[in-house]
Amino acid sequence: MFPKNCWYVAAWDHEVRRLHPMRRILLGAPVVLYRASDGSPVALEDRCCHRHAQLSRGRVRGDVIECAYHGLRFAPDGACVHIPSQEQIPPSARVRSYPVAEKHHWIWIWPGDPALADEGRIPDFGVMDHPDWTWRGETLQVAGNAMLAIENLMDLSHLPALHRTTLADTAIPDNDIPVEYRVEDDTIRVDRWALDTPVPPYFRLLAGFAPDARVDRWMNTIFTPPAFVRIDIGAAEAGSGAREGDRSKAVTTWNLNAVTPETESRSHYFWAQAQDFAGDDPSLSELDFALVHTAFEEDLAVIAGQQENLDLDPAAPRLNLAADRAGIQARRMIERMARAEG
Repeated sequence: MFPKNCWYVAAWDHEVRRLHPMRRILLGAPVVLYRASDGSPVALEDRCCHRHAQLSRGRVRGDVIECAYHGLRFAPDGACVHIPSQEQIPPSARVRSYPVAEKHHWIWIWPGDPALADEGRIPDFGVMDHPDWTWRGETLQVAGNAMLAIENLMDLSHLPALHRTTLADTAIPDNDIPVEYRVEDDTIRVDRWALDTPVPPYFRLLAGFAPDARVDRWMNTIFTPPAFVRIDIGAAEAGSGAREGDRSKAVTTWNLNAVTPETESRSHYFWAQAQDFAGDDPSLSELDFALVHTAFEEDLAVIAGQQENLDLDPAAPRLNLAADRAGIQARRMIERMARAEG
């Protein structure tokens, strides 16, 4: 279902090491990740062309990886460069090599046509590189299709019902204020603003607002295909101009999400929480991360149940609500991209 001529996150930068090849299933394909002698990441098909052994069980020698079964060695471009049992190397002795890039603390992989790989198409997660921001991230395993995770992130109306002890007070209910939907090229934006309201406990706890403060606050969602959701969350002194773009009296948190399909029923979920106000107190960043982590565990339990029901009856009808609009648009955008690839 998911398109392949686009970038996906394969791993965190710290996960891919020099002499410790790592196996990961990405869009249904086995991939081995390691670093060459200059530190650059390498991604190869994790399937020796000889007898399908996992190359990730082998060892890295210089820039090449050696199969642990019969000792065949493969260069970063996928070509076999050594066969211990014979001198001649057949032209077919090679494995697939994937374009990779290292950016925003993630290792990115292009599973489609290598000739189309353009690093300029990697989405902007630059706050993780910015010196004025603190952040923490992790990888979660989702027992469900990646689209279920994307829909979950695009539909914030579930916060009050599902996240009663974590993120419920951050919700901006769709029925209380106008919600702005915009589709700009390949980006879906959903803006939610609540003006001159009491400050929620979340911002009193993390950002030090006074209990009786009045704030303008927002929760704006940005979807970029195939599987990236960035949520801009913040609060400012009421009337200080945040709605017009002045955040000088505001605090901002970015919830950053990259979902990579593993198979049709499992996904890798890379996410981070970043703040522009916790630089002198790391405990605030840790607390924010812990709150969201707990909430995401609640999400993953629901998604696993959805996938179990889908496996029992994939054709069961779904009722769409007004709050599902952005998720439906994202699903259709992904499906169009996949169909265009044939």
